[in-house]
Amino acid sequence: MDFDHITRPLTDDEAKAEAERIIARVYRPEKPVRHMPTSFRDDTPLPAFGDAPPVHQDDKRIVPAWAAGIAVASIGVGAGITGVGCGAWLVLQGLASVTLYGVLMVTLPFAGAAMVVTAIGGAISKARSSVSKTVYEGPVVQNTQINNSHQRGMFSRTRNDVR
Repeated sequence: MDFDHITRPLTDDEAKAEAERIIARVYRPEKPVRHMPTSFRDDTPLPAFGDAPPVHQDDKRIVPAWAAGIAVASIGVGAGITGVGCGAWLVLQGLASVTLYGVLMVTLPFAGAAMVVTAIGGAISKARSSVSKTVYEGPVVQNTQINNSHQRGMFSRTRNDVR
């Protein structure tokens, strides 16, 4: 086979002749070209009975309030359980590695809770303590008489009426 015309560049006359040949072949219709419309609208009237085209029907479904509530609650519960699961995974990852960090990870919530309880107790005791600057200049007598005692509940506190 002769591949010489492929491997060597064309001369100007050959390139011009090849271009004219390609253009003439592209624009020479071998068969009559039928032009197709890009859109079509059928304006014939529809029959009064028989097959009819589909008609848009509005969606009139109403979701009951309880079903919407259950759906929202289930999404919330799912998100909450996912958070609890991630937290448990992190705690168990910390427990799995017995290092100082693992031990601190286990005891940190308890230390934080104890710190909060201590702070609240200190604030309450400061609020309940009275500041008295009364100076008595005479003899003071205190009479304590307990009339009755009330105790209620499992964790009871004795409240005495002192007069």
